[in-house]
Amino acid sequence: MRSIRLAYLLFSALLVCLVAVGTASAQFAGGGGFGRGGFGGGFGAVGGISIDADGIVATLSPQASESLAAERRKLLAGSPIAGRDKSGLRKVSLARLCERLKAAVAAAGDPPKNGTEKQAEADLVDLLLLGGLERISYVLVDPERNDIVLAGPADKGVIDGKGNVVAAASGRPLMRLEDLVVAKASIDRARTGGIRCSIGPTPEGIARLRAFLADQRAMGPDSDVVLRGMEQAVGMQNVSVGGVPSDSRFAQVLVAADYKLKRIGMGLEPSGVREVPSYLSMVPSGAATSALPRFWLEPAYEPLIRDPDELAWKFPSRSMKCLSESDAFDGKAVQRGKAPADPSAAKWCERFSANYDELAAKHPIFRDLDNCVDLAVVAALIHARQLDARAGIDLSILKDPSKLGLAKYQVPSKVQTVATGTKKGGRWVLSASGGVLVQPWEIASKVFETPDAAKPRLEALAGRPAAGWWWD
Repeated sequence: MRSIRLAYLLFSALLVCLVAVGTASAQFAGGGGFGRGGFGGGFGAVGGISIDADGIVATLSPQASESLAAERRKLLAGSPIAGRDKSGLRKVSLARLCERLKAAVAAAGDPPKNGTEKQAEADLVDLLLLGGLERISYVLVDPERNDIVLAGPADKGVIDGKGNVVAAASGRPLMRLEDLVVAKASIDRARTGGIRCSIGPTPEGIARLRAFLADQRAMGPDSDVVLRGMEQAVGMQNVSVGGVPSDSRFAQVLVAADYKLKRIGMGLEPSGVREVPSYLSMVPSGAATSALPRFWLEPAYEPLIRDPDELAWKFPSRSMKCLSESDAFDGKAVQRGKAPADPSAAKWCERFSANYDELAAKHPIFRDLDNCVDLAVVAALIHARQLDARAGIDLSILKDPSKLGLAKYQVPSKVQTVATGTKKGGRWVLSASGGVLVQPWEIASKVFETPDAAKPRLEALAGRPAAGWWWD
């Protein structure tokens, strides 16, 4: 069996996602490498975007997406996850999952045995996709067997037209082992400030933009000249990530979702949902709009449900909500939330939040974000309630990405400004800043107790097979 690191790099660099955003395709440097000759120049993609070696984001071309999808289909074809039936509630044993990972690490570097290497890689794909889990419904503690079980709907994995690894029936992205590992390893740092990312212009860029617009008395016959001038004035926008390593897939998902939100709001990309037009189209003529509207996403969770013994935890309905505020610029710095509220921005956020499920069906990156949030909440719950100690389980291997050889990805740092907008009532309506903020500790602390929560745990654990790390 080849080393666990090479196997991880081979699959996760092809299957998981790097991000970039912009308006043209680019040449990319690999996030941790690709194996097999560095397929595709060493790039991966989340939601059709990728990151180059300088940390600059750019849109993945349709041709590159098609090639990526074709290669991923080849890799997925021989894995168990490609042929498994759909399940309303699949149970994944973290104890047995950790045993599999420890065995793989211990065998790293051993020469392959005849006929076993291909099967080992196929089994690893299954582990990396957490047995096909689509989302977390329950966290079940099993002290008698020294285990914690994650349970939720699951399906076989397929590759969609853009190269995303999704459930065959629902089209929802499958959950990833490496996102769970990053969440477990990073949960302490997320205690203060949460897990977050932001994309926005620099104060210097805003100052240059103000100066540029002051000279624009009228749009003129060629609006593109003005828009390109805006782009040049603002220059590169900054990308920042906090709470998780910026070279992780988890970080790439945050940035990709953030920028997708921004592109839809600016009208650079259609939402695909009739009820959610662009923010720009909702600004009425003559409206006193802010020059610096900002939109961001936060989880909207109902309280977790647990049994009195704290052995069964149910994840209730949850979604993401879009929030907005208007930033001010005093000539030296951008001041968050200091400008008057923008009614059009608030209305757009209401529409985005109300139609989030429909939007996520059109743009899988939002479902990928949901998955990462769920796994961060699982990590916070285990840590805060000491569920691993209650179960008597050693989850240390899930806290050390370096031991597992997880791929590292290009760190997103800059985004090229794309100017779009209209001039209404003598005021320019310009692009908005964006962000994502996740507070997993806060979510895990809101709990509702009910005796009924114990029944699903007993039913799920009663069906545990003698062998295997998952069951239906």
